[in-house]
Amino acid sequence: MTARSEDHLDVILPAPAISQALPIGGPPFARPDPALIQQLYQVGSATASALMHKMGVRQTFIQGPLPRVAGAKVVGPVVTLQFMPQREDVASGMAQEHVEKVSALWAVFDTVQPGDVLAVQAFGDAYTGCMGEMLITYFKGRGGIGIVVDGCIRDWPRVREIGTPIWTRGFTPNYASQASLFPWAYNVPIACSAVLVLPGDIVIADDDGAVLVPAQMAPLLLEHASAHEDWEVFSRIKLAEGGSLTKYYPLNDEGWAEYEAWRKSQGTGD
Repeated sequence: MTARSEDHLDVILPAPAISQALPIGGPPFARPDPALIQQLYQVGSATASALMHKMGVRQTFIQGPLPRVAGAKVVGPVVTLQFMPQREDVASGMAQEHVEKVSALWAVFDTVQPGDVLAVQAFGDAYTGCMGEMLITYFKGRGGIGIVVDGCIRDWPRVREIGTPIWTRGFTPNYASQASLFPWAYNVPIACSAVLVLPGDIVIADDDGAVLVPAQMAPLLLEHASAHEDWEVFSRIKLAEGGSLTKYYPLNDEGWAEYEAWRKSQGTGD
C-alpha cells in the first residue's frame, strides 16, 4: 500500500441510520400508586430480597453499587438510563462532550417525576462518569429521590453536598462519553448489575443495598413483609432474653405457637 492510498484511510466514518434515531426513548409507563410506595417504606431491602426470592423472583439484589449517603433510604418507581459501548461510526464522545446534550443522558432527566428513582446500566465501568453535579442537581430539582448506578459518577465532593441518596460502584473524573460507553436509551428495559429493571418497577434501597421489586408483585410483597416483620419483632425479643436460636430464628412450630399467643396478648391477633 502506498503512502498516498494510506492517506485516504483517514476519513470521517459514515454514520449508519441508527445515529439519526438516537436517543432511543421507551414508551410511556405507569407508576405505582403513591400510597403503595409509602407503605413499602416499612420494608427493608434485606426483607424485600429474601421475600422476593421466596416468591420466585431470585435475581433482585443490584450487587455492586454501594450506599454513599449513610442512613438514607428510598422507595420509588424507576426511570432507566442505558449506556452502551461506543462505536466510532455511531456515536463517539471523543472530545465531544457537547454530544451528550442530545443523548439519552439529557433526555432521561426531563422524564423524572417527583418520587422517582433513576437506575443506570453502565456495565460496572470504572472509567465512565455517568453523571455529575449539574445533572444530579437538576434531578433533585425535578423531585427525584435516589440514583442507583451500576458504574461510576463524577464530582463526588459537590454531589455529596446536594444530599441526593446515591448507590454507585465508585467515582471518576471522566465525563459520560469520555471513555468507552455512550448514553444510548432511556426508559427502556435495562440490566442493572445483572438484574432486569423495567421502567415503573420499584426500587427499595438502604444501607444494605438496592433491591428491585416488580411493580405487579409489590402488593403481595407488602402483605408478606408485614407478617415477616411482626414475627421478627417477637424473635428479637426472645433472642435478647437468651432464647433458643433453633426455636426462635426462624420460628419452629413451638416458637410459632408462642408467637401467636404473644400476638393475641398484644392485641394484634385475629
